[in-house]
Amino acid sequence: MNSLSPETTMIDAADEIIADADWPLFGWSDDVRPALAAALAAGRPAALATLYRVEGSAPRGPGAQMLFDGAQASGYFSGDCIEGDVARHAAEVIADGQPRHLHYGMGSPWIDIRLRCGGALYVLVERIDPRSTAAWTLLGNAEARRPCLWSSDGVQQEVIPAADAPLLSLTQDPLHIMRRFDPPRRLIVSGGDPGALALAQLGAEAQFETLLLRPGGPGGPSPFPKVVYHRGEPSELLPKLGVDRWTAYVGATHEDHHDLGGCLHALRHGAGYVAMIGAKSRAPGRLAALAAAGATEDELARLHLAPGIAGLGKAPWEVAVGILAEVMQALNPAQERA
Repeated sequence: MNSLSPETTMIDAADEIIADADWPLFGWSDDVRPALAAALAAGRPAALATLYRVEGSAPRGPGAQMLFDGAQASGYFSGDCIEGDVARHAAEVIADGQPRHLHYGMGSPWIDIRLRCGGALYVLVERIDPRSTAAWTLLGNAEARRPCLWSSDGVQQEVIPAADAPLLSLTQDPLHIMRRFDPPRRLIVSGGDPGALALAQLGAEAQFETLLLRPGGPGGPSPFPKVVYHRGEPSELLPKLGVDRWTAYVGATHEDHHDLGGCLHALRHGAGYVAMIGAKSRAPGRLAALAAAGATEDELARLHLAPGIAGLGKAPWEVAVGILAEVMQALNPAQERA
């Protein structure tokens, strides 16, 4: 009986991963860190693929990433044009540890791989060892909600502090990338009516870290496995949970004595999006109450009253879609909106 080499085994695993391309749910993940955490915890090496240059039009811009660990894939670049080939190169990188610089589309050496958009994509694939100090530091920064930069030439990897750096910067010769990682986007919803529950569920499915706060809510667990449920007052829970500019807070209890305190704390602590659901006729009274509680004019100007997109409808899922669209726009840095 012939034994398979590690490289052959990894390539077979890559083929199995890409066999799932009929239903490419791995492309729903835009943040590779959860998949990286799973690989490191299991002691598996992984291959991190970073799109560092785009010529012409493309579904994803520079900074988009995929992660492969021999058991699963996460992320996408082109929607099915190159993912299979990247997976096979990733398997080789995991096996031999040598980074790969891949070029697809115009001017590529692989003329059999065509890009429907007609442009060109350049990808760096690097091996992440399960004992990598840089990788564990990256995950630690995410847990502590600290922004940072992944600095790498494909071999030497380092994580350094970052504030308002571009999503991706690089030097071409020799190739060295610096990819910014922000804290995971977080959505905090207070309330328990169908609209609030729809917003929490939709936020979780859209890859937000989602928390649901219910003053006087049920004592048992919530029916949403991806939503963290807390029973208590928003004004008391938010200081413990923490709020930052990557956090959105939506007060949806429809009761001012619950929502106003949560909104005031979120505004004062720099939440990236703060909203309160309710009729427009209630806006003047709510603004007056917040001003009396010490909210500044600048803080009140950031508050979304009657949030969402007009014309979508008033059913729970329609309202939730409109609000989540506003949240995404608010939490997405300006340089990545274009």
